[in-house]
This record gives sequence, C-alpha cells and structure tokens, in this order.
Amino acid sequence: MTQKKSNNKFLIGIAVAFLLPLSLYLIVNKLSKGKVKLPQHYIIERIDSSGNPPKYDTTYHQVGDLVLTNQVGEKVSLNTDLKDKMVVIDFFFTECSSTCPKLSKSMHTLQSGFRKDPKKEANLNNDVHFISITVMPEHDSFQVLRTYADHYDANPDHWWFLTGDKKTIYEFARKQLGLVTGPGDGGADDFIHSEKLVLLDKNRFIRGYYNGLNDTDVRKCADDIVLLTLEKDRKKKK
Repeated sequence: MTQKKSNNKFLIGIAVAFLLPLSLYLIVNKLSKGKVKLPQHYIIERIDSSGNPPKYDTTYHQVGDLVLTNQVGEKVSLNTDLKDKMVVIDFFFTECSSTCPKLSKSMHTLQSGFRKDPKKEANLNNDVHFISITVMPEHDSFQVLRTYADHYDANPDHWWFLTGDKKTIYEFARKQLGLVTGPGDGGADDFIHSEKLVLLDKNRFIRGYYNGLNDTDVRKCADDIVLLTLEKDRKKKK
C-alpha cells in the first residue's frame, strides 16, 4: 500500500514536470475565451474611495527587497537581481527530516517543469526563479546549502538557497510575506517552520500561497505561474 502511494506521488510529480506545455495551451485557450481567472492579489494595505457614488481603489502589499547569500557564496538581491521575474519562495532548514525534504522535492519538481528545453515552444525558465530560505542560518552556511542544493540538482541560475542574518529572514517571512501571524524577534528562541510556497509576480505582489506538501497545490502553483506569464504578455500588448 505504501509503495502504491509512493508511485502515485511520483507520477503526479512527473505530470507537473512534463505536462506544462499542454497546460500552457489549455490555459491560453481558456483565457482567450474568458474562462480562466488570473491569480488574485493578497494582503490589502488600504482601500481608497472617491466620487459619488464612490469608486473604490484597493492598494495591495508589495514585497520589499531582501539581500542574502546564495549557495555559491554570492550576495543577491530579490528585487534587483531578479527584476522582472516571478519568484516562488519556501522556507526550510537542512537538518529537517520531516516536511523540508518534501518541500524541496516540490521545488525541484517546479524547477524541472520550467527548465529550458529547446524542444518545447513554452520555455518559461527566464520568467520565474525559485528561492529556498533557511530558517536556521546559524547552522546553514552557504557551504552547507551548496551540498544540500546539489542533492536536489538545483541550478543556481534558476534556484537559490539563501542564508544570512536570522532577524532579517524572520522579519521578511512575517512582515513581507505574511507567513506567520504570531510575535517574534528573530532571536535564539524564535523559530518559523512553514509548509507554504509563496508566489510573487514580477511587480512583487503576492499572487498565491500553496501547500508545498500537497501535489495538487504544487500543480496549481505551476498553472498560476503560466497564467501570470500570460498576464504580463497581455499588458505588453495594450
């Protein structure tokens, strides 16, 4: 029974990795007919009204910059080095033996699905970047992350594993991504452990939260990445 479940998960992972061109075709076809809704925005900062009758304008939270060190020892910036790219972010730590390996496998599946392939018409690898941020930077140096990243065949040009100042990381998870609602100061006793994948569009608006332990949610994340690429293309045509 366990082997059967394992095989089913493997097949779902393969579907995410290799059926993206088909997903792209189906989504484009439905979008052109008005049958697909684009991913929503998250975290409202304010709502302004004007006129009579009033018209409402909603301002959504834009994620601020984050500068950390990746697995090859480079200082990298979320909003400078990845300008005009969508980003998928998760949080993990290398000594985790429960949820983190599954999260990393899900990110690997997404990386594989959007890897450049000259045989495919739909190559979205230049539109999306994957980021895994350690919540135990005191242990997870960039050298440790390099070994971990190699285990998951992570391409540093496409998937960063980041480490740095703990307070900076925890404040980003709380205040910028809204992953944790409870208090915390990023100190020695503070600890964040989330199973969520967070999708940011190229303008750094949050466009999706997904359970990285759930294969259906991971597939939804992949589909939403495709949709946001189409949103960008449609805006260019206006």
